[in-house]
Amino acid sequence: MDVLLYVAAIVAAAALVVLIVYLVTTLKAAQRTLNNAADTLANMDSQMQGITSETTELLQKTNHLADDVNQKSDKLNALFEGLKGVGETADGLNQSVRKLSAQISAAASKNQEKVAEALKWGNSIIDSFKKKKNY
Repeated sequence: MDVLLYVAAIVAAAALVVLIVYLVTTLKAAQRTLNNAADTLANMDSQMQGITSETTELLQKTNHLADDVNQKSDKLNALFEGLKGVGETADGLNQSVRKLSAQISAAASKNQEKVAEALKWGNSIIDSFKKKKNY
């Protein structure tokens, strides 16, 4: 019976050794996985710092560009205000020309008979000069 106890103790010790070997193997695999995860996180951290610096630089450039566009827009607004003044001046000139044209047309309509008579006299004088030249 003592032998049986020794055999049981040896089997239990062997099972314990096998269990410890598997446990050590599992823990080493877990350690490698955790090391890989730590390396991945370290790489991601350095990449995130690069992305953050590039994003900050891009934001600064965008702000500078927006300021530049605003300045140029203000300059264009001043130009358009000037053009508006030119347009108003041209409109005033057009109105003056229309009034003058209307006055001339009205005066010509009033004196239409006199103008027609003057044209007839003028044509008569020209005809008589032509006839004298031909003789």
